[in-house]
Amino acid sequence: MQTINRFLYGPTPEERVRAWQGKLRSESRQLDREMRQLEAATAKVRTTVKQLATKGDVKSARILAKEVVRSNKQKDRLSVSKARLGSIGTQLQQQLAMAKVTGSLQKSTEIMKLSNSLVKLPQISQAMREMSMEMTKAGIMEEMLGDTLQMDEEEEIEEEADAEVDKVLFDLTNGKLGLAGSVGTELPTPQDQLEDDEAERVMEEARKQLSGILSG
Repeated sequence: MQTINRFLYGPTPEERVRAWQGKLRSESRQLDREMRQLEAATAKVRTTVKQLATKGDVKSARILAKEVVRSNKQKDRLSVSKARLGSIGTQLQQQLAMAKVTGSLQKSTEIMKLSNSLVKLPQISQAMREMSMEMTKAGIMEEMLGDTLQMDEEEEIEEEADAEVDKVLFDLTNGKLGLAGSVGTELPTPQDQLEDDEAERVMEEARKQLSGILSG
C-alpha cells in the first residue's frame, strides 16, 4: 500500500524532509572543505605579504593584501552560508512536526529567504537551485526571481579595499605599513631589496594561487 501511495502521490512529507536535510548536510561539509582550503592559501599569501613588505616592495604587498581582503570576505560569506544551511534544516524539522498534524508541508517565507541568499553562492548554487525547485513543487516556497541572484563582489571590494588593505598591511607587518602612509608611500629600501622581476614573480604566484580558490 505504501509503495502504491508513493507511486500515486510521490514521497511523503517525512521522506522529502529527510532527503533535503541530507543534501543540506552534504553542502555544509563542502563549505567546510572550502573554508579549510581558503584558510591554508590565505596563510601562504599573508607570509608573502610580510616578506614583500620587509623587502620594501610596498606596491606588490598592497596588491596581495587586496587578495587577503577578498579572502576574508569569502570566508565570512562561507561561514554565514553554512549557518543559513543549518537554519533551513531547523526550519524543515519544524515543518515536519507540523506536517504530522496537518498532513502536509506549509509555505515558509523564512526558508524562501534563506534559499534565495544561498543560491547566490557559487559553491552550492546548483544544489540550492535544485532543492528550491523541489521545495517549490512541494508548496514550501514560491518560485525565486532571477534578478535576485546577482553578486556585486568586485564593486564591494573596490568600495572598501583601501581602508581594508591599510588595516591588513598594518596588522600583517606589525604597524610598518598601512596606517603609516597612503597607497603610494614606500618604505626606506633595504640594501637587500628583491629585484623587481623576482618580486613580481613571487607576488603573482601567490596571487594566482589564492585567486584560483576564490574563483573556484
